[in-house]
Amino acid sequence: MNLESISVENGKYHRFFIRPESDERIQSPPSRNRPDSPLEPLGQPNAKRLIIDKALQHLSDQGLSGQAYVKQYLCDLQRRNCRPNTIRNNFQSISLFLNFLKNRGRNNLETITREEFSAFIEHEQDRGLKPRSVSTRLRALNAFFNYLIEREVIHPDVLKRRMRIKIPDSLPRAIEPEDIKGLLAVIETTRDRAMTLVLLRTGMRIGELLHTTVADLNLREKRIEIVEAQKNRVGRVVYMSDDALRALRNWLTCRNPQHHAVFYGHRGQPLCYEAARARFTRYLEKAGLSHKGYTLHCLRHTFASELLNAGMRLECLQQLLGHSSIEMTRRYARLTDNTRKEEYFRAMAIIERGEINGHYRCNYQLS
Repeated sequence: MNLESISVENGKYHRFFIRPESDERIQSPPSRNRPDSPLEPLGQPNAKRLIIDKALQHLSDQGLSGQAYVKQYLCDLQRRNCRPNTIRNNFQSISLFLNFLKNRGRNNLETITREEFSAFIEHEQDRGLKPRSVSTRLRALNAFFNYLIEREVIHPDVLKRRMRIKIPDSLPRAIEPEDIKGLLAVIETTRDRAMTLVLLRTGMRIGELLHTTVADLNLREKRIEIVEAQKNRVGRVVYMSDDALRALRNWLTCRNPQHHAVFYGHRGQPLCYEAARARFTRYLEKAGLSHKGYTLHCLRHTFASELLNAGMRLECLQQLLGHSSIEMTRRYARLTDNTRKEEYFRAMAIIERGEINGHYRCNYQLS
């Protein structure tokens, strides 16, 4: 996994990447123990500490206010066992806000007001950020300000009335069946075909797949154990169809058995997201599908939509997707509900044949 720290200059930020070094269950290489967490590989410094150290160095280099409070807050996130991504993303929002204050001539975090908080949110909206991104900034700052309020650093009026960003509840984007066939037809390499089919047939998030090790595979039972989900940190088991299993077997016969990650990149480290996305984008272009806006995550949406079309119950799909709430899974029912579709066309056929009984009259004497 790529770990990043953030540098903010003139309202923009740059990322600095730190590359950390199964029954028919495949045996993992015996020379090394498996890491307790895929986020902190063996033989590497603590990823969270690296992020915090770089964050504090950035604050010092930029001369931003509130360095002591930011350090305390980031260390508190570390003690609460938050993921490196959570620490990094929270710092990104905090540093952008502190840079915003500096540009307005304010260098005292203790005296911030609600008006300045609101002005920052409007500033982020004016930059053209999507509502979801602005909402992420807002949540991170709310958490940071709550921390400061509890320690009587800033005035409680800053969060007297919570600001909220309305996020559109859009439909999930699934890939059309004919487009799936076209995409698979142009994938030639054994590794990439296995990756694509496993994503399509298991519904795994790309981050979960990239951190899957050979010890997580159980080919005899056609399943993959996700020890800790990337998003909600809840483990689950997913299952593979026959075509995905065949593709995965083909890759396992030619991969380097010395590497722990099933899909690895440079020097045997887990393949990074940027590389996986670049390969997927290249195949979309080759299949003539680049104009349709498909992403790697669309394979997960396609998995869910196809299972619902095949009659799977929402409760089962929820477990396979790893959703904490069934309402998240229910979004796919809005996208693909054959019962609703059949009811609509059956009723519309009656209307088109003119077989509706009764009249629609309005009593115009009523107020």
